[in-house]
Amino acid sequence: MSTGSGPTGEPLSSRALASHWSGAVLVCAKCSKRLDGGFGRKGRTHLAKALRKRFGLKKGRKAPFGVIEVPCLGVCPRGAVTVIDTAHPDRWRLVPAGADLDALGRDLGLDQPDRRASRSR
Repeated sequence: MSTGSGPTGEPLSSRALASHWSGAVLVCAKCSKRLDGGFGRKGRTHLAKALRKRFGLKKGRKAPFGVIEVPCLGVCPRGAVTVIDTAHPDRWRLVPAGADLDALGRDLGLDQPDRRASRSR
């Protein structure tokens, strides 16, 4: 398998890209789709979008914290969404539809901007 080369024949390598994230949360997109959302005022919003909206987080690398929808994580709970806090990857969460977003945000450290900035990477 070829790794490719640059215009002068040197091998290509990766390069670093800066991010403002102090941490990230991975949310299973398949679980969210199976629930037809399940969160927000009308219960139709996917968990990732509901968390971003509730805690004022933008998408992308310039946000202070990443909330990312990822492909199926393989747990597939009934009536819930699988969530991984990258600060604690050994403890996956099963968040039931309609769960209290404020409580979940507190558990994930999304509720306080100063805490988001001080979390270890």
